[in-house]
Amino acid sequence: MRDHRHGENASAAHPDVWTGRATNRVQWLLALGGAACMALGIELAVDSAWTSGSAPLVMAVVGCIAAGLLVLFGTLAFVHVALRVDEDHLEVRCGHIGLPRRRIPLSQVAGATYTSHVTPRHWGGWGYRWRPEKGTAVVVRQGEGVVLELWDGHTFTITVDDAEAAVRVIKARLRPRKPGAAAH
Repeated sequence: MRDHRHGENASAAHPDVWTGRATNRVQWLLALGGAACMALGIELAVDSAWTSGSAPLVMAVVGCIAAGLLVLFGTLAFVHVALRVDEDHLEVRCGHIGLPRRRIPLSQVAGATYTSHVTPRHWGGWGYRWRPEKGTAVVVRQGEGVVLELWDGHTFTITVDDAEAAVRVIKARLRPRKPGAAAH
């Protein structure tokens, strides 16, 4: 799925704001599983023929509802990722409410690289990930992505459709800076 309101012509001037996103429809199935778990907890609470006492019933109801909420909201937070690049910042927002969110000033970016193959397996799963040997990533699906090299030596990877265009726009907005120079 592509969301490029400002055109996709590579030879045209870069737009004031570039936006892109990536979506993982499989996450919706996991969210449905969470909703089903919540429904089971509610069903147990409302219409239970539990015979072994109220403590096990309460634990089952609370467990089902808590697990359902955790799965439901945990998966909905990473159904999609949106990337926005303006003149001075790069912003990554996850899910429908935009959380978690990370805003990186372009003055902190040393470079950007296109990668054709980002997988959840390489990062330990979907979502907002950190691995000491690799850096930080927002991975919502397998496929192309952007790898940002930050001046502090860290990397930040984002899965996004049309990652090559994102890299072109980011590189066009980077201002040369020597490592260790003060940011303004």
